[in-house]
Parts: sequence; C-alpha cells; structure tokens
Amino acid sequence: MTWGFQTCGPNEALVVSGCCHKKPLLVPGGRAFVWPGIQYIQRLALNTMTLQVSSVNVNSGQGVSISVTGIAQVKIQGQNEEMLLAACEQFLGKPEDEIMQVALETLEGHQRAIMGSMTVEEIYRDRKKFSKGVFEVASSDLVNMGITVVSYTLKDIRDDEGYLKALGLARTAEVKRDARIGEAEARRDATIKEAIAEEERMASRLLNDTEIAKSKRDFELKKAAYDVEVQTKKAEAELAYELQAAKTKQRIKEENMQIKVIERTQEICIQSQEIQRRERELDSSVRRPAEADKYKLEKLAEAHRNKLIMEAEAEAEAIALKGDAEAFAIECKAKAEAEQMAKKADAWKEYKEAAMVDMMLQTLPKIAAEIAAPLSQTKKITLVSSGDGEVGAARITGEVLDIMVKVPDMVHRMTGVDITNNLSGNRVSFPAPRVRVR
Repeated sequence: MTWGFQTCGPNEALVVSGCCHKKPLLVPGGRAFVWPGIQYIQRLALNTMTLQVSSVNVNSGQGVSISVTGIAQVKIQGQNEEMLLAACEQFLGKPEDEIMQVALETLEGHQRAIMGSMTVEEIYRDRKKFSKGVFEVASSDLVNMGITVVSYTLKDIRDDEGYLKALGLARTAEVKRDARIGEAEARRDATIKEAIAEEERMASRLLNDTEIAKSKRDFELKKAAYDVEVQTKKAEAELAYELQAAKTKQRIKEENMQIKVIERTQEICIQSQEIQRRERELDSSVRRPAEADKYKLEKLAEAHRNKLIMEAEAEAEAIALKGDAEAFAIECKAKAEAEQMAKKADAWKEYKEAAMVDMMLQTLPKIAAEIAAPLSQTKKITLVSSGDGEVGAARITGEVLDIMVKVPDMVHRMTGVDITNNLSGNRVSFPAPRVRVR
C-alpha cells in the first residue's frame, strides 16, 4: 500500500481517490499526501504519443481509390481539469499502447471521412487544407476523451491505378506546351522589335549624316574667315615678337651681368664660410681628439703604474706570507720528525733485537713482492726439468726464495753490516702468550 507524500514529474499526473474526496484529486506534475488504507493513488502518463495514421484504398469524392498516410502527435491534456478528468474516466489503469490504439482508430476514421469529401486533385494540390480538416474534426472528437491533437501532417498520398501519375503527366504536358508557345511569341516579338529598331537606326543615321554635312559646310566657311584673321594677327605678332625679342635679349644681358656679380659675391661669402668651417673641422677632428688621446694616455699610464705598484706590493706580501707559512710548516715537520726519531731511538734502545726482527719481517714480504713483480707481468712461462729437484710452481717459488736468501749477503757487501750474524748472535726471546682458560 502506497501512502505518505507522493510526487510525480511534469510528464505525468497523480490521481488520488477515496476518503475526503467527492471526485478524484488530480495533481499534474506535483505532490500529494495519501492516507494509508482510506485513499488510493494512481498515475496517468502525459507524454506525447506519435501515431502513423494510414488509410488504404479509400474512395475520394470522385470515386478514385487512393491511399493516404498521416503523422499525428497526440497527448492527454494535463492543464485542463475537465479534460484530465475525462481522460481518467476513459484510460486510467490502461497501458499506453491501448490509449494510442483508441486515438489512432479515431484519427483514421476522421481521415477517411475527409478523404471521401475531397477530390484527389484537392488532396494532392492543397495538402494544408486536408491536414487542417482532419485536425479540426479529430480534435473536436478526441477532446471528449481528454486527448489533445498537438499536430497533424499529411506524409504521403498514393494510388495503385496511376491516377496521380497521369495528373502529373497532364500538368507536365501543359507546362511544356505553354513554354513552347511562350518561346515562339517571344521570338516573334523580338523579331518585330528588332526590325523597328533597325528602321529607327537607319533614319537616325541619315539625319545624322545630313546634320554632319551641314556642320562641315558652316565649319569650312567660318574656318576661312578665321584663317584670314589669324594670318593678319600672326604677321603683326611676328613683328611685335622680333621687337620684343630684342628688348628681351637686352634685359637678359643686364640680368646676366647682375647674376654674375651676385654669384661672385656669393662665392666670396661661401669661401669665407668654408674657411671657417674647415678651421672648426680641424679644431674638432684634430686638436680636440689629440688632446683627448693625450689625456687618455696619461690616465692609462698612471693607471698602469699604479697597477704595477699594487701588483708588486701584493706579490711581495704574498711571497712573505708564503715564506712564513713554509717556514712554519718546515719547523712543525722537523719537530714532528725529530720527536718521531727520538721515540723510535728510545724504542730501538729498549727492544733492539725485537725491533730488527720486526723490521725484517715487515721488509721481507715487500722484497719478495718486488722480486716476483716481473713474473706477474709474464703471460706464459715454459719450465724445462732434467728430472732432478722440484717441478712447476714449487720451483718458481724456490727460485724467489733463493734470491731473498742472497739479500743479506748483498747488504753486507754494500754497507758492511752482517744482518744474519746480528740476528743469530742475539737470540730474541719473546714473552710467551698468556692463555686464559675458562
């Protein structure tokens, strides 16, 4: 049982019936409170439904069988309470397919009725009128069911007998006939107008030729009179020109002399200005740069001298500091070495034989390493044995030991110190190690 606050979207309506309501409470796109057990709630969809209305082989007003297909958009009206109440009475609890079927059959019936009242030509040529008729008639009937026709359009019209095709052929023939007639009339009118225009052109041409000849005659007469006057004026002008030319030449000579005087004056002035310019140029390009170079060289020499003095002073100070540091280091090193030698001498005094044995034991491995160093660089050694003595690595080791045995003799020959006698004469006794037993 559904109870409490119930909501719905704008595309559906809530229908609450039961206690507290004389008629169902209609709530399109909103909410309502439902009491459990005493009230019942239902929902009604307000979505737009698209219907394809097809009427096949229906006789028109002339008795011609045609088929028409229309597209209609219908929906249950949720804004009008009376229409919504009527839709609830008709379709509440029914599926949407059943509602669409009822609306489709109603529209198809009205579409057939309109097809029977109009001729094929009217339907074919004035589709808007046909669509409007179906829309108005179907709307008035569907309103009683609470359904509104949103739109209706004629999608297709056809027939199986070729009637519509014949209408098109007849109209096409009429259009072609009218086009040929119009073309012939246009050619005729064009020929007539062309002849009239040619006649007018010839008349205008003759009139123009007459006017041209008349104008030529008047021109020649006036030209002769003008020529006489022109020649007279020309002769007078030539005499006046010669006189004026003589006067003009005289004035030109005077002006030329005046120009030469002015030019000479200007040349003198220009030369004076040029001399001043060159003096200024020499002053700016030679004397002043020379003074600047002299000042520059003096400053550079002074700076170089100061640099050398400072470098010499710095070098002398660095040498002094370095000498002091080296002297201090040598002094410290000498003190350390002297202290080390003193300690070593004290140790030798106390442990003379043991120290010598220790030194020998430390030196002998180094001697053996130096003797065997050339052998470590050898890639391949071939040993030949006569059958007596050791063979292989033992022989190489033995030869290294033989060389080491000869070292004391070589030291005795070079320094006069017999290491063997000193070590054998002074037997060194080391204290036995103490072993702690747990």
